[in-house]
Amino acid sequence: MNKNTIFPNLLQKIVSEKELADIQLATGYKDTARKLDVLTLIKYLVCASMNEFKSYRHCADVGDQYGLPQINHSTLSKKASDVPFHLMKKLFDIVVSKCNRMTRRAMNLSKVKDLLIVDSTTITVGKARLPWAVYHGERSGVKLHVSYTPQADMPFQVVESTGLMHDGPVGEQLVDSRFVMVEDRAYFKIKRMDEFVEMKQPFVIR
Repeated sequence: MNKNTIFPNLLQKIVSEKELADIQLATGYKDTARKLDVLTLIKYLVCASMNEFKSYRHCADVGDQYGLPQINHSTLSKKASDVPFHLMKKLFDIVVSKCNRMTRRAMNLSKVKDLLIVDSTTITVGKARLPWAVYHGERSGVKLHVSYTPQADMPFQVVESTGLMHDGPVGEQLVDSRFVMVEDRAYFKIKRMDEFVEMKQPFVIR
């Protein structure tokens, strides 16, 4: 019996084949696979995230229950490592952008100034896995700086950095005058607050 396949199928409706092809062209990635193409890989990754699959082997074992083609776990692992990060990032940006627009139209929020909550989280792994992002001791880390709209209940923008990058400079990339910015004290700087006042950018520092 098939499990829930709504979100993977919805993703295919949000991102057209042309948009996916344009992203591959822009990132210089040539997809030559027939059975496990980029779209199928993304569907596998979405299902893995939603259903908390434990490994690529687990994905391969249960994939057909979610309407996905049967793929060997080693092929799945190799494909995931081959697809460039920037391709996935551009795809994520398109999905977030479209979903935010659709949500705002559906909720008739086009003239309302919503909150935009900014925060970061650091993901750590063993130093050997990410030698270019040494964090502390034997750990490496990458940091995700996320702006989030509670009204739409989803991310609005994501900027990635190494774990030691300070929040303040990256926060500049997440400023959006259409929203009331809500940030914690890691983003606080008197000069920055003065600039917000001058540019009439509403903000809250918590």
